Order: sequence, then C-alpha cells, then structure tokens
Amino acid sequence: MKKDVSANCDECSVPSVFRSPALCAGVDKANGGCPYEEGVTIDAWENFVSGGVTPNDDAVAMRPVIQNSWSRSATCGIDANGSYAPLSDNRDEIEYIRHSNSELRTAARRSIEAVGNLLHGTGAMFILADRNAVVLEAVGDQKTLFNGMDIHLTIGGQWREDSVGTNGIGTALATGEPVFVHAAEHFCSGIRGWTCAGAPIHDPLDGAIIGVVDLSGFSPIFRPHNTAMVAAAARDIENALMEQQRAEQTRLLESFIASAPSYAQRDGLVIVDRHGRTIFTNNLPARVLSNETGGATRFERGSKVLSTLANITALNSALPSDLRDSCHVTPLNLGGNLRGAALVFPFSATAVGRRTFAVPALASGAQTDAASLIIGRSDAIREAVDVASRAAQSKDKIALLIEGETGVGKELFAKLVHLRSQKSASSPFVALNCGAITRELFGSELFGHVGGAFTGAAKEGKLGVFELANGGVLSLDEIGELPLDIQAFLLRVLEERVVRRIGDNKDRPVDIRLVASTNRDLKLEIEAGRFRRDLYYRIGAVSISVPPLRERGDDILLLLEHFSCKTAEQMGREKLRFSPEALYVLMDYRWPGNVRELRNLVSRLHLLVQSDLVRCSDLPADILSSPKLEKKKEEIAAADCSLSSSSLEFAEREAIRSALLAENGNLSRVAHRLGISRPTLYRKVNQYGIRRSISLT
Repeated sequence: MKKDVSANCDECSVPSVFRSPALCAGVDKANGGCPYEEGVTIDAWENFVSGGVTPNDDAVAMRPVIQNSWSRSATCGIDANGSYAPLSDNRDEIEYIRHSNSELRTAARRSIEAVGNLLHGTGAMFILADRNAVVLEAVGDQKTLFNGMDIHLTIGGQWREDSVGTNGIGTALATGEPVFVHAAEHFCSGIRGWTCAGAPIHDPLDGAIIGVVDLSGFSPIFRPHNTAMVAAAARDIENALMEQQRAEQTRLLESFIASAPSYAQRDGLVIVDRHGRTIFTNNLPARVLSNETGGATRFERGSKVLSTLANITALNSALPSDLRDSCHVTPLNLGGNLRGAALVFPFSATAVGRRTFAVPALASGAQTDAASLIIGRSDAIREAVDVASRAAQSKDKIALLIEGETGVGKELFAKLVHLRSQKSASSPFVALNCGAITRELFGSELFGHVGGAFTGAAKEGKLGVFELANGGVLSLDEIGELPLDIQAFLLRVLEERVVRRIGDNKDRPVDIRLVASTNRDLKLEIEAGRFRRDLYYRIGAVSISVPPLRERGDDILLLLEHFSCKTAEQMGREKLRFSPEALYVLMDYRWPGNVRELRNLVSRLHLLVQSDLVRCSDLPADILSSPKLEKKKEEIAAADCSLSSSSLEFAEREAIRSALLAENGNLSRVAHRLGISRPTLYRKVNQYGIRRSISLT
C-alpha cells in the first residue's frame, strides 16, 4: 500500500507518515531535508540492491544525497554486502602518500590536535584524508580508533565511493559538499553500525578539492550538527593553507628578486608555483593572455605542465612556441628544492640587448656586521639587542629563548648571537624550522641516523643538526611545534651534551649554544599538555621578547629606507621614495605580519610601481582598508588619498624625519631628496621641532 504523502511536517517538509520528534531531530536540511528511519532505510536499500524500487521513488523518503550516492555506488559495481575499505599493506607507499600531502597535514595539524584532545571517551574519531580519500591521520577515542581498524578506517584506508560505496569521506569528495551518512544509509551493509560526517577541504588558490575531514564513530554518536563541526574544521584548515600559500608566494617573489634575471619594470612577469598555478603577474603581453578556446589562457595551459616536470628546463618545451621563444624561464628554489618558476617577457626585442645586468643573490653568510644586522633604534628593540649581545658574550653557553609574533625577525637574533659569540670564522651556524618538518622526520633531522636505520634512510647515514652545529650555534625556530616524544630526547641532549643517532648505540659529544624561538605562548602550551615544563625551563633560562613592529615607532621609517635601498641594489634600479600621504598610511598601519610584511611590501612595490615615487594608490588594498584607517575615512579621500591639513602636517613631518634618517642628518642632501630649498627645510625642521642629529644606529 502506498504511503500518504499529502501531509508534510511543518518543521522539515517531509511526509507526515514519518513525523516524530526523534526523526525530525535527525533532519539536515542542507542534505535534503528528509528524516532517517532505520526500518524504512533498510527496506529502501533492499529494494534498491535487489533491482526493485529505486531510492528516488516517491514512496521512499530518502535524502537526495543518499539516493544519488547509492546510484553511483551501484554503477561502480560496489559489493553491497561489503564490510571494509581497501587498505594498502605497503608501508613505503603509505609514507609516500603522506609525504606528498605534507602541506595539507601541516595545515591540519592544529585542528587535529585541538579536536583529537576533545574526543577521548566520546566514542568518536577525527580523520583527515587526501583528495583520493586515503586516510592520512586519525585521532580521537582510543577504543573507536581500534574498532575502526576492523573496517580499515585507519591510516592507509581508501574510502572513495567507487571503492566502498556511500560514506562520509567518499561522498563528501564526490559531492564537493559537507555531508553526513548515518547507519543504514551506508551502501555497504558491513559498515551500517557506523555514522560519519565529512566535509571537503578546498585549495584556497584555485578552489580544487585537496582533501576531506571526517568525524566517525558508532551510530550513537550521531548528531545533526556533526556536519557543521567538520565543515568548520575544514574552513580552519583552508585558512591555515591560505597562510602557508601566502608565505610561500612571498618567498618565491623574494627568490625572484634575489636572482634579478635581467628584469626591468616594463617587462612582463609571471611567477608560478610548483603546480604551475599563477601566483603573480605584471605587465603581461597580450599574446600571453590570448584565449582562443574560451578555456584556460595559452600561458595557463602551458604552465600547468610544471607539476609533472622533473626539472625546470622542460618547462620551455611545454609552452606554446611563440611564448617559448620570447620569454626567459628562471627556476625558483626554496630550501634547495624546485618550488616554482619565473617567466620574464622582455618589453621589446631591442631592449633585451641593452639590459645585460644580472645582480646575484646576497650570500647567506655575507652579513658579518653584527651591529647592523638588526635595524632599529626604538627602546624596545635596543633592549632586546642588548640582552642578546650580553648573553652571547657570556662564557657559559646558556640557551636562549626568543619569543615574538610571526615576522618580527626572531631568526636575526639567532644570527646576532652567533656573530657576537663565535670564536672564529669557521664556527658553524645551523638553523632548523621545526614547523616545516613532518613528524616522521624530526628524529632524523635533529639527531641524525646510521645507514639503513629505517625505511627510506640514506645508506651512508646522515648527520643531525646537533652534530652539524658542533662548536657553534644551533637555531631551532618554532620550537613549540616539536612533538612531545621528541621533546624528551631534546632535553636529554641539552642536559648531557651528547647525541645518539637513530639506529646507533654510540653517544657523540656535542658543544653547541641553542637559540630556540617561538611565536606561541609556551606557558599556555605547557598548561595544555603540549610542551614539557622541564624543557621550557631548560631553554628559557634567558628569554628575549622581540617587539612587534607596531610598537617600534619610527623604526618603520628606518626599515622602509633599509629595505628600499637593499632591494634597489639587487634589482639595479633607483630606490623608492614615499609621498607624505603614503608615509602617513604606512605609519598608521598595524603591520600584523611585522617586519616580514614590510619587507615583502617593499619588494612588491619595486616590481609594480612604474616610477620611483610611491603614492597611496600604489599601496595594497589590505593596508588601505585596515580598521584603524577605516575610522579616518573623512581624512583620506577615496580618489587620491588626499588628507586633511592636520594629517598633511603629520605626513610632512614624518617625511622629513624619514629623509633625515636616510641621509644621516645631512641637511643639504635631505633638501635635495625632498625637492625643497635649504631655507624651507630649516623652517620646517624648526616648525615641527625635529631633531637634526638623527642616527641610524
């Protein structure tokens, strides 16, 4: 007898024959608005797999997302009586897949730790899978993790719909939307005891799906808001990915600027990442942007090949012939690895012959003047430099902890300690970013290993950073990222001054000064159980707090001048000048990325600004739209950033101070720099009460 579907539930718009408080509580309107009822769902499944009533029959109240997934599962030939997913038993293959997804795993690390710690005893587990639905990470309730192994819901398990039918991971990937799959909604009967909610993770750069997060457990853990929770986790991971990508894009731009391959401002420039995706363009010629097919541009179709190339030289042959013959391709390496490419399209053929300069990158060890290593004269930065210098010159190689926000220049303090404490020019300085290492490689990077110590280990063995830094300074950046189990080994090395390579039984003495740095509050990390208290006291005997740029006052002007001169020298062009209005905006900006953000801004301006004068209109939108400046909209006109008279006076004063700093107080050069007469300059200096004896140090 066909069920009456004429009356609908007021809350969820489903047939009233299924109405009940329990059923309506299980409705997820984002996933179709239909309730779940065990018996009805099982009957629908049996009719479907037996070739009877299809799941989209009007008499069967099934959510469309489940209907469509069952149809896809049947089309793929999935065994409806299956009870587990495929699982690779090749450890090397699993490690390769996990390593290939290291960026995704790094971005998800904080979310995994946060959620994992909350799931103990809840009967739930939190899963990260890649774009192919292979499980990369699994954390949560220990009993649930153990039970998940029975259905291969563990690292290495493959949960695509065409492998195991309808499930939270595979169906989220297939639909591109957050989705939950509860109990009998699974296509394979052997996993009906589980409930799961999955949400896809999108690449912030091109929107492609690169993974999925999933919350799974036995059926009693089902809650309608599980889907919202995993969707929020996916957004957090996407935000972390965006920050990683921004950092890498900046480093690629800096790498190009450092190599300066015969580039002039009027040239066309394209920078692509290692996947061939465009991350920066400037002055692209029309022939590069031509789009005869209505799809990707001719450049994009060629550059996409980069991800499959063994080396950068093959990129030329992958591009259309007219582009290949008219551009220069430069590999961009980060940390010794190919991470992207720069393609320069000369403005004209005749101009190419005239531009023969090529400024080499500054050598990593070229900076030997400790006094000029850190630019600044504010009280806060002077105090930090003084503490670092005194600690470096002490005979006891006491460990230092450098604390500060991302981008404040903590690594420069480690180099300062090295320069002020080294006994000879051969004293090593070794730096390791703990945030850029996968969990599996921490031990090998820190302590080294003997040949064949583990799968993938170098046959000849490897020295760890402690041995490499023996006799010098070891800088461990982002030390708060160290896993707890590795922290215990690090503490032993610091206390006993010996290191033991992985796979070895021999202790090797090391004599190093450790400089650790972090942007985390390690005291809060200790309270959260993520950092050892004894290690904190061992590395934090001397602590240096590096102030954020927004608290350093006129140091902003000093740094603008410093980076402008340095970048101009590297690129073989005139250094930048800043209009009073632009200086006003830059002094008013909060600089969340600190000194690194300012340095990157100068690099960007050198590439984009057509003249050597930077105006407000040349500044990025995020600087012009900062909350502090938004409150001053009445002072900054939208068209040309013209300011009120009081603001102009402030900007004029700052411009004069900046010029005095740049010219070491030489008033003749300052007047020439500002384009005013000396009498006018004298009058302005007296008017604003500016000290004429300004030192850069």
